[in-house]
Amino acid sequence: MNTKTYINELSSENRFNSSPIDYFVLMKPRVMSLVVFTAFVGYFSASHDSMFELNPILAAIGLFAIALGAGASGALNQWYERDIDSVMDRTKNRPVPSKRIKPSEAFTFGIVASLISIVILGLAINWVSSFLLAFTILFYAVFYTVYLKRYTYQNIVIGGAAGAFPPVIGFSLVEGSFSAEPLLLFGIIFLWTPPHFWALALLRQKDYQLAKIPMLPIVHGEKITKKYILYYVLALVPFSTLPFILGYSSHIYIIVSIILGLEFLRRTFLLTNDKVYSAKNLFLYSIFYLFFLFLTICIDKYYQSF
Repeated sequence: MNTKTYINELSSENRFNSSPIDYFVLMKPRVMSLVVFTAFVGYFSASHDSMFELNPILAAIGLFAIALGAGASGALNQWYERDIDSVMDRTKNRPVPSKRIKPSEAFTFGIVASLISIVILGLAINWVSSFLLAFTILFYAVFYTVYLKRYTYQNIVIGGAAGAFPPVIGFSLVEGSFSAEPLLLFGIIFLWTPPHFWALALLRQKDYQLAKIPMLPIVHGEKITKKYILYYVLALVPFSTLPFILGYSSHIYIIVSIILGLEFLRRTFLLTNDKVYSAKNLFLYSIFYLFFLFLTICIDKYYQSF
């Protein structure tokens, strides 16, 4: 950000009029809800597989800390990206670019919330979970936001690791460590993230061009992007069967996994070969896919416990 822009921000700070709702929006509640959900699935899986038990109140505190950490990293992301958010239709009404929250306050909120979430998790649960949360916040707020997003079209591929860590953190709430099972959940989200966000990027190409963000459709075009989406879905579908193959889930999971995966593939082939099929349809289905796949993991674990 240049000096003139920074001076203009300082001179206009008296116009900022924030509310509690603005701070909630600053935390990216939709992303935060996905983090909490996938973290819960990791916790639920561990609680049904482990000889250890975590007090429900402590579990709630742990999930709250994970949610707060996710919100904190979202606030830091919006603080740093206020220059590009202001030129994108999808993000220009966020609290910082729309001048409802001062940049300095967004930064302070993000730092303080990050520290609180890390300390709560360490003191109330265990320091393994705390370390994993700290690493996730740092990875997203610094490595992805500052470097990856602006300088490489592989931004969402590498940066997707940040969104894939919550089930590992959730699992570690119970175990104080992690094993192959939460890493499988990590892998599912990691492979799911590129097709999900590239479908969105196809819809928002103008925004990314204005903001000069090197998303894959901008750098290599729609045709290559659709092929990359197909490659990742082709990897995701068989990978998502591994929890059953390795004995972590039962027939309930594998049946749903195959049905959801084949439908994901069908829609991806349509996107690749049919000019009428919209990337929006694939984007919305990708959300449906991940939610019901992870919900099935919980249902499957519940019935296995009988």
